[in-house]
Amino acid sequence: MLYAIIGEDVPGSLEKRLAARPAHLERLKALQDEGRMIVAGPCPAIDSPDPGPAGFSGSLIVAEFPSLEDAQTWADADPYVAAGVYARVTIKPFKKVFPS
Repeated sequence: MLYAIIGEDVPGSLEKRLAARPAHLERLKALQDEGRMIVAGPCPAIDSPDPGPAGFSGSLIVAEFPSLEDAQTWADADPYVAAGVYARVTIKPFKKVFPS
């Protein structure tokens, strides 16, 4: 099943985010290599693809996991969680409709 993993950043977490980014991307690449990644990326804090020092307000990952518990376990081990980037992470089952 697909799950949406929505991470909400702590205000002012850009430095922590940048420091943890290589390890975070490595885990996302593993999901992609396994064919389980649908989409992933950050949410700029301002209306710009490159928010500069404004940073990001969070991230969205939609990927396939065997269960909600597995998605939660994976999300809990994210380097952004360990680095204190995320204030909270919400995980919801996701049903892809488009593109078909």
